[in-house]
Amino acid sequence: MRKNAILKYLKPYTKHCIIAPFFKFIEAVLELYLPLIMARVIDKGIGKSDTGYVLAMGGIMFAVIAVGLACSLVCQYVASIASQGYGTVLRNAVFRHINSLSHSQIDKFGVPSLVNRVTGDIQQLQHAVAMLLRLVVRAPFLCIGGIVMAASIDLYLAAVVLVSIPLFILIITLVMKSTIRLHGIVQKKLDRLSLILRENLSGVRVIRAFARTGGENIRFSDAAKEHAGASLKAGLISSLLNPATHIIMNLAILAIVWIGGIRIEIGAITTGEVIAFINYVNMILLALIVVSNLVITFTKAYASALRVGELLQTSPDISNPETPAQPAQSDAAIEFSNVCFSYSGKREHYDLQGINIKIPKGSVVGIIGGTGSGKSTLVNLLMRFYDVSKGRILINGSDIRDYGIETLRSMIGLVPQKAELFTGTVAENIRWGNPGATDEDVKSAAKTAQAAEFIERLPEQYNTKIERGGTNLSGGQKQRLAIARALVRKPEILILDDSSSALDYATDAKLRRALRSYINESRGERTVILVSQRVSAVKSADLILVMDDGRLVGAGKHDELLYSCEEYREICAYQTDGEEAGQ
Repeated sequence: MRKNAILKYLKPYTKHCIIAPFFKFIEAVLELYLPLIMARVIDKGIGKSDTGYVLAMGGIMFAVIAVGLACSLVCQYVASIASQGYGTVLRNAVFRHINSLSHSQIDKFGVPSLVNRVTGDIQQLQHAVAMLLRLVVRAPFLCIGGIVMAASIDLYLAAVVLVSIPLFILIITLVMKSTIRLHGIVQKKLDRLSLILRENLSGVRVIRAFARTGGENIRFSDAAKEHAGASLKAGLISSLLNPATHIIMNLAILAIVWIGGIRIEIGAITTGEVIAFINYVNMILLALIVVSNLVITFTKAYASALRVGELLQTSPDISNPETPAQPAQSDAAIEFSNVCFSYSGKREHYDLQGINIKIPKGSVVGIIGGTGSGKSTLVNLLMRFYDVSKGRILINGSDIRDYGIETLRSMIGLVPQKAELFTGTVAENIRWGNPGATDEDVKSAAKTAQAAEFIERLPEQYNTKIERGGTNLSGGQKQRLAIARALVRKPEILILDDSSSALDYATDAKLRRALRSYINESRGERTVILVSQRVSAVKSADLILVMDDGRLVGAGKHDELLYSCEEYREICAYQTDGEEAGQ
């Protein structure tokens, strides 16, 4: 099943898969014909000192070689198109499929493993396709054809070859059974190596700050040794193929020379035929060596095919409905109705439980609570990064599962906790939220997000290049650009998930005032959700939701919650003194 999942991507190159083996077959036929010509040159030309015959047959041999070379070049060219095209199509399909998976499925596979499957595993499959088209027809045909041609010369000598072939097949079978599992282990070890490398490159500042470079070197070294050990074990078994092949076939040649000498003495065959027979045996030997190398290549490809097939056969947890709903009109922008959710999928323990709340359209809603209380989980469910385990979430009166995923997410502008920026200019990063945004739209969004001030101080202002991950910007600057990116989208629902944590209090206050003006300009049609651990950030919100251990323990305005919600009073007490909390 997993193999079928990746073979279908070879269909666009069906024509190439026919043409390449066909030309390789012609080359193999011509190659089988050469030893017979050589036998005639020895017996009739050199044996009878006929120079004209030698030259004539030499011309035929040259023509055969030239045609064979042309066929080989055609095969190589066509096979390259097919293998490279297959790799590109498959890689694009896998990338699209990864983007369709839910966050929980991506977490299950792990980012390093997904990267290795898209790069290393598909590269291995691409190489296998090239070898398949170029050699899988030629090598067996030369092997079988060589045996047939050798048998046509002398059956007694051919019996020596026929005895050696089963031994070779036995060795191939044993090696394949041993190495398929080992190559799968090698890829898993590579996944772990990639994970450690990724963690060290992304967290290099933290590692150096805590003087953990030595410890990480040891951890990486241990993982590298495990990978090297697994690779050596697989390589050791695979390396037995070539010497085993040489031993078997060289013993066969030794027996052929000995028996051939006896056959020449009794006049059963000629010297030229013995030389032709040895050429066929060498041809069979080389074909078997190629087959042994192909076994190693296809064994690795089989392990990679299982990994890529496993990924492609993973059906997305979250998909579009058959008949997507269209945005409707409702007084409530968002409604959580008895929402329960578990990251593990187990109903015995819910990470969110019994959430019931209606959020009016055009309101500013604050969500506050301690670390791990479920604030960001609410946001993830609203964006449908995960689906609820129980209950439902409605936007404009319709269940979010009834919307098309693109339609749903186009209605929402999200600023996540960690501001992720991409390589490109400042303007290009802001336009991520709306590729069709004008320069004025970009500048207006930057102004509202309090980003215009620092952007205009940059060397090239909005055309300033941003390095990977925004490493040439501060945390607060990245957060403001992420807010501008969401604002330029002009969404119905704007979600700021603790997105001002890196801002100073003055800039945070300016941002809140600008957002209030932004909401007023939309005439009450735009809803803003502020997720924060700061009381000051949500204090003036129209509605404050208090989360604690996955439950909604309070909902109301600041003054109301001070009297009705103990958890909210505790949060206020930690952040301000009693008099400030009551203001």
